[in-house]
Amino acid sequence: MNVVLLAGGSGTRLSEYTNNIPKPMIPIGNRPILWHIMRRYAHFGHNEFIVALGYKSEIIKEYFVNYRALNADFTIDLSTGELEGHGYDNNNWKVTLLDTGLDTMTGGRLKRTKKFLKNKPFMLTYGDGLSDLDINKLLKFHTSHGRMVTVTAVRPIARFGELEIEKGEVRKFQEKPQMKAGWINGGYFIIEPEFLDLIKGDNTVLEKEPLEKACELGELMAYTHDGFWQCIDTKRDLDLLTNLWKINQAPWII
Repeated sequence: MNVVLLAGGSGTRLSEYTNNIPKPMIPIGNRPILWHIMRRYAHFGHNEFIVALGYKSEIIKEYFVNYRALNADFTIDLSTGELEGHGYDNNNWKVTLLDTGLDTMTGGRLKRTKKFLKNKPFMLTYGDGLSDLDINKLLKFHTSHGRMVTVTAVRPIARFGELEIEKGEVRKFQEKPQMKAGWINGGYFIIEPEFLDLIKGDNTVLEKEPLEKACELGELMAYTHDGFWQCIDTKRDLDLLTNLWKINQAPWII
């Protein structure tokens, strides 16, 4: 099943990085965010990717064109240009890099991938969220209900600590707990091809008219995920994930 990755936004809230590179290319450890997302899908056997590009698309294209050289030691014969890799990532990923326009909205970017999807169901996510989601359990849930769209619902980590107080006495102190209520869109979707007909064009925001319409039609189902999930909107988010990577406690890595 194809995996569509929305990787075209400008990421203005991380402008200290995105002035120079697109948000999905911001590194966590020694690999870009995009690589971390793709590796999760590939672990579950989903290794055909369509990356919808926009802002600074050439940087993402250059990364994949030079993927082996960037992720391996190698010997190069300068007389022939022949390259011999030593211990490179032996990923069997197939990656389609598609420029979907600089100012195109999320729904429009997805619509532009239609010809590569071959009228088949596909997976979709954003290029800035990491999770320990079991992709195949999500797929099993989607195939069980027969509806048009499945969205993964998550509970984000609270920004502030939580106190439970009774008559002035603190009964519970928990630093930045996972929210107990308030499911939100976690950005990991499985979608049937007819959903694309609900997207009008480049100016359509995926999260507005198309998904709202699917909901009205009774065609939107939620797969609830209580595990790890973290979007990368601020430097605080990035630092959290980088620190988890450094201490080998990154939940999204298998």
